[in-house]
Amino acid sequence: MRTWCAFAAALLMTAWVAAAPAHADPVDCARMKCVALTFDDGPGPDTDRLLDILRAHDAQATFFLIGEKAAADPGATRRIADAGMEVGNHTWSHPDMTTLPPHAVADQFRRAADVIAAVTGQRPALARAGFGAVDDEVLAEAGRQGMAVVNWDVNPRDWANDAAATRAALLAQIRPNAVVLLHDTVHETVDLMAELIPRLRADGYHLVTVSQMLGPLPPGVLYGSRERA
Repeated sequence: MRTWCAFAAALLMTAWVAAAPAHADPVDCARMKCVALTFDDGPGPDTDRLLDILRAHDAQATFFLIGEKAAADPGATRRIADAGMEVGNHTWSHPDMTTLPPHAVADQFRRAADVIAAVTGQRPALARAGFGAVDDEVLAEAGRQGMAVVNWDVNPRDWANDAAATRAALLAQIRPNAVVLLHDTVHETVDLMAELIPRLRADGYHLVTVSQMLGPLPPGVLYGSRERA
């Protein structure tokens, strides 16, 4: 515990020297075509490449980071926030939260939130449980920690590493105001974003964060479903 506290304290002292995150121009998603791409399980080896693709096309996204990965690579975590992306809480170690006792659920959310706040200077307002698995206790604990839980509307199952199937699913299923589940830990997914993002922009979509599209969500609410595809 002392080691973790010392680590968090050191990060808190250094986080504020990072450049402030960029802020996207306001977009009225009630009148314009928007889509919120979300990337789970990072940061990872392809995260910086994904950030380059997003910046090149003036696109925003939401990254749900695993706490232990964010702690292991605070530089990548800071670069996500500094690029103007939204950072969400994807638990400390990505367990099925519905199998854990209440104190462990609280610990999973809190430890991830602590490291994200230490690196970026902001506590996450959004959470996504591992596998999208949510029950009443998980939702209640997220609310106690000031977070809404966001699942998804579109799931192309990119984790299966079938780029052609992922591309086909995205092109068939993306629609205005959809929250899309993706993983920046899948190399083929990041490759695909170099094609998909400019294609969506050419089709008139604004690529925004979850909070830009949905607005502020009250703590303890659940958006989306783990079943939708």
